[in-house]
Amino acid sequence: MLTIRDQIAHVVIDNPPVNALNQSVRAGMADAAAQVAGNDDIVGVVLSCAGRTFVSGADIRELGNPLQPYLPDVLAAIAGSPVPWVAALKGTTLGGGLELAMACHGRIADPAGKMGLPEVTLGILPGSGGTVRLPRLVTMELAIAMITGGKPIGAEQAQEAGLIDAVAQGELVEAAEAMVRSLAPGTPLLDRPLRSAEAVDWQAEEQALSRKSRGAAAPFEALAALRDAVRLPADQALAAERERFLRLSVSDEAKALRHIFFAERNAGGSLRTADATPADLLRVGVIGGGTMGAGIAVALLLAGSQVRLIERDGAAAATAQERVADMLAESAKRGVISDTERQDALYRLGAGDNYAVLADCPLVIEAVFEDMAVKREVFARLDAVMPADAILATNTSYLDVDALAEATADPGRVLGLHFFSPAHVMKLLEVVRGRTTSARAMATAGALARHLKKTAVVSGVCDGFIGNRIMNAYRRDCEFMLEEGALPHQIDAAMEGFGFAMGIYKVGDMSGLDIAWAQRKARAALRPANERYARIADRLCEAGRLGRKTGKGWYDYADGKPQIDPEVTRIIEEERAKAGHVRRDFTSSQIMDRILSIMQAEGQAILDEGIAETADDIDVVMVTGYGFPRHKGGPMFMRAAALASHGKTPEGLASAVLE
Repeated sequence: MLTIRDQIAHVVIDNPPVNALNQSVRAGMADAAAQVAGNDDIVGVVLSCAGRTFVSGADIRELGNPLQPYLPDVLAAIAGSPVPWVAALKGTTLGGGLELAMACHGRIADPAGKMGLPEVTLGILPGSGGTVRLPRLVTMELAIAMITGGKPIGAEQAQEAGLIDAVAQGELVEAAEAMVRSLAPGTPLLDRPLRSAEAVDWQAEEQALSRKSRGAAAPFEALAALRDAVRLPADQALAAERERFLRLSVSDEAKALRHIFFAERNAGGSLRTADATPADLLRVGVIGGGTMGAGIAVALLLAGSQVRLIERDGAAAATAQERVADMLAESAKRGVISDTERQDALYRLGAGDNYAVLADCPLVIEAVFEDMAVKREVFARLDAVMPADAILATNTSYLDVDALAEATADPGRVLGLHFFSPAHVMKLLEVVRGRTTSARAMATAGALARHLKKTAVVSGVCDGFIGNRIMNAYRRDCEFMLEEGALPHQIDAAMEGFGFAMGIYKVGDMSGLDIAWAQRKARAALRPANERYARIADRLCEAGRLGRKTGKGWYDYADGKPQIDPEVTRIIEEERAKAGHVRRDFTSSQIMDRILSIMQAEGQAILDEGIAETADDIDVVMVTGYGFPRHKGGPMFMRAAALASHGKTPEGLASAVLE
């Protein structure tokens, strides 16, 4: 929309909810630029957006299927305008939105504004001048960090860096009007020199990116485009950037990242449709102040809730309160919260050992030791003191939520909330729907996920739910591979080469081998006599090798780093001989094909049993909670892609995974 007031043209983008630059918006922008160029009475343009935010990017659904007018052409028309354009930036200005702002002749932001170029998180790079314009406004060092990392910066930093010209102290559009009237003709941005490009060690930047990218291609392409901005004239660098963008937009990596982007936004579908009023989250009770319980308490405090934290006695409650205080202090140290917010959060925390103080908490989350008898005792005590309409949740990784619910008079108010450690940092929340869990309990879980800004996925009741069930399945098969000839460091190397941050054995050593050992022992009596079972992990635990905390596990940590230990190799060889296996070699590809096939087969079983609501939800769990490389899209996405490449459907070929 274009209006003219006192010779200032006001161009307003109104495309809720985030003013995405889709084809119709681009067409409107092109028309506005033409109108401005053809009207001699206009002395300047203020570009703003309706709603709460400036443009937060392009329309992701159009990637790989571009429609005219193309954004680079629209931006060229604005940059070449006979009168200055000033972008009034509020909320988030991301991706194509920031490229649009950089094409303008001036930029002013509200104090809370954030600006960034997150395209690499979608497997692409800025394709409308971002890699060429940004390093002419900010130092090349900052441009590299913003474009290859994808993280936004705040308005104050943006002004200090030169990305914007001012931070508005009053009404944003009025400040933009004043700015546009004060602008004098200057050197066009693309004719300006790059900032501090000569100080960049490109080889060092590439090596640093190799350590962080986990095999994703887009960050390297983005770095190469920035280097093109140094080596090539601006017009050639723009053309090279566009070629990279168009090529990447149809890549498998971009398709995978688009898939997980939408999968996360659509996750937990039934939580949004629960036909009930959720419980009030102003006050929430937490039972158990260990690492997990304290983390849940911190997450609630950071979201603004009052928290009643209950422990077994006064001394344990004091320790739990200190643990929460330490976590909040660490959040303040990392800049997540201010010191004032830290103090306010502590003020809203109450720790003690009296269950009676929970009576006015509409939701209580139990996070005690992972033992059915202990948890059932907690639920029986809660049932005795909590009002009938209070929701009772258990933070469990494996246990039967229905069995826990039976400890209460009304099992319908019980559900599972599987948080991931550290609970105040990790974004995934598995919501476990029991056999009789009520709509109100589910609506409360959905409200809690939104309150905590977590991605929630709904799971039915089974051993391990979605994520741990899949992880246990492929971990068990990895131990079968050890019996057959692989070694722990080879499996870890294959997983890390695929894109996992850590292999399964390094993860086990970090979390502690005794946890899984206890679960194996608890289930031993239920294991069929003819079921294949590898005893290698049990042998390590029996020898006191419980991971990093004991200095030895699958690896030796004598010098702090994981080292191959001949003792582990000896145990593996002994168990291999007992099982009657002849050793064979495994390639990294064979290891990963086997891991993926197990993940995908277990995922399909979870779908068939109705444990997960969608295949996409399984991908969200594995990517968000279990380290599956984001740029691969998730195991079920890879399965569907593999089947499609064979011209088959998942229903028609359950066994032809990665053949």
